[in-house]
Amino acid sequence: HIGVKGSEKISDAFEVLYQMEFQVENTSSSSDVFKARNTFLGLKSDFGTVLVGRNDTVFKQAEGGVDVFGNTNADIDRLVSGQFRKADGIWYYSPKIADLVTLNATYLMEDNYTDANGNESYEDQYALSATIGDKKLKAQNYYVAAAYNTIGGIDAYRAVAQVKLGDFKVGGLYQNTESQTTDQEGDSYFLNVVYNLNGVNLKAEYGVDEAGFGKYYSNIAEVDGSDINVTSITVGADYRISKSTLVYGHYAMYEGDHKVAGATIDLEDDNIFTVGMRYDF
Repeated sequence: HIGVKGSEKISDAFEVLYQMEFQVENTSSSSDVFKARNTFLGLKSDFGTVLVGRNDTVFKQAEGGVDVFGNTNADIDRLVSGQFRKADGIWYYSPKIADLVTLNATYLMEDNYTDANGNESYEDQYALSATIGDKKLKAQNYYVAAAYNTIGGIDAYRAVAQVKLGDFKVGGLYQNTESQTTDQEGDSYFLNVVYNLNGVNLKAEYGVDEAGFGKYYSNIAEVDGSDINVTSITVGADYRISKSTLVYGHYAMYEGDHKVAGATIDLEDDNIFTVGMRYDF
C-alpha cells in the first residue's frame, strides 16, 4: 500500500484532513497494478469529522481490533459479509459524547444504489455505528461496538467486544445478515484470544458461519444451499522484529456443510498455511 495522508489546520476551529492510498500489485498475473483504497478529503471541528470520497464503511470499521488475522487469507471476511470499502460517499464521526460514546455514519450517493445490471434494486445504502472505549486498547482496556448496515444488498447488524487483561486480549463478534433480494439469512460469530509472550503475539480463533455471505462459502459452494454451517479454527503468531518490520504465520482450517434439495452435502475442506513479513514505511 502506498499513498499520502495528512492534515492542515486552517483556523482555530477547523482542520482539513486528506488521504490518498493505493494497493500496488506488481507480482501477480493481473494487469491492474494499482487498486483504489481509502481516498478522501475531510473537515474536522468540535462538532465532529466529515469525510467525502472512498473509505471503509463504519460497519466495517466497527470491527475495531477484533480481527486479529485481518488483511490475511484468514480475515473475518471469510465468514462474514459487510466488510465493504465504498466510494462516492459521506462519512460522519461525532466527538466522544460524555467522554464515552462515539456515533458514526456512512451514506452513499444515489448512483451506488444499483445492482450489477444498473437497476435500482437496492434500498438506501447507509451504515451506522456506536463505539465505546479504544479499539487500540491503550486509552482504555476495552472496546465495544454496535453497528447496522444496508449497503451491498444486505441488511446486517453486528456486535463487537474486545478487552485487554494483562498480557491477554479476548474478543468476539456476532453478526446477523439478511439478503435484500432473497430469503437467505443467518448468524455468524467468532471468538479469539491473543497472548503476548515476550513480544510474540500467540493467537487463536474459532468461528462459525450459518449465513453463507462470507467469502469461504460463496467461493466453495457450487450450488447455493440452505442450513449452511461453516466452522473455522485458526492459530498463529506474529512478532515485530523492529518498529517497521513484522513477521507472522498462521494455520487456518475451514470445513462445513449445507443442504441441497433436502440432502446434507459436505463442503470441500480448506487448510491454509501462511508465513509472511510486513514492512511499514
